[in-house]
Amino acid sequence: MNRRTALLLAPLAALAFGLPARAEIIPLSELSAYLNRLTTAEAEFTQVNADGSTSQGKLFIKRPGRVRFEYAPPDRSLVMAGGGQVAIFDAKSNQPPEQYPLRRTPLNLILARNVDLGAAKMVVGHYEAQDTTRVVAQDPEHPEYGTIELVFTRDPITLAQWIITDDLGNRTTVMLERMVLGVDLPASLFNITTEQQRRSR
Repeated sequence: MNRRTALLLAPLAALAFGLPARAEIIPLSELSAYLNRLTTAEAEFTQVNADGSTSQGKLFIKRPGRVRFEYAPPDRSLVMAGGGQVAIFDAKSNQPPEQYPLRRTPLNLILARNVDLGAAKMVVGHYEAQDTTRVVAQDPEHPEYGTIELVFTRDPITLAQWIITDDLGNRTTVMLERMVLGVDLPASLFNITTEQQRRSR
């Protein structure tokens, strides 16, 4: 049996044996529309790092191009993006934050002004798993920057988590909870210079 025949017969087999049908995959156009409507948001997050360690905190998003990860006390670490840069504030260091261009991280794909998951060579995976729709995306011009796997639930469509695989193959998972959309977030929350000044006092 070839693959095409198997795909055609699978739904019939599910009906015949009384198996539950798999959830329908959310189209890329609907996911793009959802992300483009997501102008501001805040949520609690749990982060699983490449070494297996975990941390919690609060996430703030203000599209385009701005995000802030505040890690829960006693950790004063902070990761933020604004002005086209990502800054990593290490709570254990008195040095200025490490910075690099936002465009070099796959997270830039969902922070863009106009998200189009249907763009050529951007999506390299689109499938259903555990009642979620998953999309694996990359920068079409720079696939070497890594990938981001977005995990969506439906009814209503909600971004539940993402997994970033960097250029070295390290995977970082961020799971979101209690997301609130349309919140009023001041621009200062994403200003790297303002944060530097505040921490140097």
